[in-house]
Amino acid sequence: MKKKILVVDIGGTCVKLLMSGRLEREFASGRQMEPKEFVGRFRQAARGWNFDAASVGFPAPVRKARIHGNPKHLGKGWISFNFARSLGVPVRLVNDAAMQALGSYLGDGRMLFLGLGTGLGSGLVWDRTVMPLELGDLPYPEGKIIENDLGIPGLDSLGEKKWKKEVLYAVHQLRRAFIADYVVLGGGLVHRFRRLPKGIVRGRNENAFLGGMRLWETKRNSRELKWRLV
Repeated sequence: MKKKILVVDIGGTCVKLLMSGRLEREFASGRQMEPKEFVGRFRQAARGWNFDAASVGFPAPVRKARIHGNPKHLGKGWISFNFARSLGVPVRLVNDAAMQALGSYLGDGRMLFLGLGTGLGSGLVWDRTVMPLELGDLPYPEGKIIENDLGIPGLDSLGEKKWKKEVLYAVHQLRRAFIADYVVLGGGLVHRFRRLPKGIVRGRNENAFLGGMRLWETKRNSRELKWRLV
């Protein structure tokens, strides 16, 4: 019997749930949402659903299925939180941008994912490997970090025309740095670009759900998981 997967995409404004690629529900999050509140809202939102495993995209550094930093846009108490215990099923926990990166992967080559939003989500995918990145905190001119200029704060301070030039310049430099065959530019602000240069592909927010499903894919004729998280 095919395993029923629940995908949970946790963001700074809302939490989205997708059940086996068909049924979607959501509830509000925010800067005050702590684990106890999340569990209560989650149980209410997922009521009536039966699932065998879950993928969770979380907006903070994640390594070896553990949260390694406090999220910037949620409440406190997440670093020691155990998703598998609270959801009651096996869980694959990954950075939210890395989950979207996996869902955006076109199936070949080395892909760099950059998500333009409140900050800058990032991840690298190649050869059945998913590597979360934390590029948003890289130093930038005038004492800032890179997500200050590429995210919503940069759009507000620079204006759309200058912001677009800044984004494309940074994208080309990061593509060279990671020797990426192509870049997927996603996140809530990508719609500001009517056209994108060659080598830059437009992403979609729904790809996060596809990434969550892919996290549980197994190799052909094997129970071994196909995708390795590093």
